[in-house]
Amino acid sequence: QLQAYGGGLVQAGGSLRLSCAASGLTFSIYTMAWFRQGPGKEREFVAAIRRSDSTYYADSVKGRFTISRDNAKNTVYLQMNSLKPEDTAVYYCAARRFGSTWYEATSEYGYWGQGTQVTVSS
Repeated sequence: QLQAYGGGLVQAGGSLRLSCAASGLTFSIYTMAWFRQGPGKEREFVAAIRRSDSTYYADSVKGRFTISRDNAKNTVYLQMNSLKPEDTAVYYCAARRFGSTWYEATSEYGYWGQGTQVTVSS
């Protein structure tokens, strides 16, 4: 089970940190990811982090967002800086157990959190 939280309303240029707590799985061996779904849009990949702590980002958030994990707390984070109105979306965390590359498709992840709303005002 994945539980995402930390969303809210923020002005453009501001920051938020999302958290996703995992339970019922061996967190340290999973690749963890964040996706988002804006109004009227499909769910899209944002960032991922492997068990090795290597990270991968969508071009749209590179340099502004940072994904990290704390295996002792079974939690993955998404630090979002320099937020833009186009970052407004419901943000979801996801988990994938195996894989030797980076996966951006939603179908590649077997576990999902419930989503947390991020709204960026202009």
